[in-house]
Amino acid sequence: MTDTKHILEAVRDGSMSVEEAELELRSRPFVDLGFARVDTNRRTRQGASEVIYGASKTPEQSLAIARTLMDNGSECVMITRCPRETYDLIVSEGMEAEFRKEARICIVGRIPKAERRSYICVVSAGTSDMPVAEEAAVTAEVMGCNVRRVFDAGVAGIHRLLSDADSIMGASAIVVAAGMEGALPSVVGGLADVPVIAVPTSVGYGASFEGLTALLAMMNSCASTVSVVNIDNGFGAGYIASMIDRRSIQ
Repeated sequence: MTDTKHILEAVRDGSMSVEEAELELRSRPFVDLGFARVDTNRRTRQGASEVIYGASKTPEQSLAIARTLMDNGSECVMITRCPRETYDLIVSEGMEAEFRKEARICIVGRIPKAERRSYICVVSAGTSDMPVAEEAAVTAEVMGCNVRRVFDAGVAGIHRLLSDADSIMGASAIVVAAGMEGALPSVVGGLADVPVIAVPTSVGYGASFEGLTALLAMMNSCASTVSVVNIDNGFGAGYIASMIDRRSIQ
């Protein structure tokens, strides 16, 4: 029995008052595994469970954290930058999971069904930017959002972007992943009246400096709708977009 279930059972049988249970839940909002203190209270505070960053963790560590979250009320847990070995271990332990190879994300449990009509639009400049764009798209889907994808729509062929103008302009929030010179978010920002979250990618030749050129270009965008996350941070962009979408009136 998890700590939360134990507290609820105690309230039901009368051995703990509601006030005592409330204090207990507030003062013990994590489970200490020794190598990690798992934030089991985050879903209550923020509306979404803690997300596991899979890189540099052993498969066993990621498994233990995911299992702890699921045992404490999480219905869907996401492991970003997840090695295939971690997914294989989770499945071998009998847990329901799926692996999104391009996004490098393991999803433990089931993705919640989107309940809103609104949607997030995820745009990638080129095919090489798709892994970062997919990370953003899958993150938003795990957070319960509808997602529309517009891929390979960079400024070198602007007609490709304009052919999807309706999808772009109808979104509640837009994520744009681009490398090279990083111009695409400014173009999208000039079309839309909603927040545009720009993701510089490490795609490009030498003077792109592994995404630094795109990052600086996006930070200096003349489109006032554009904000910027870190290089290759599709997860951060998808998460912020999902928070915006949750507040949509649609």
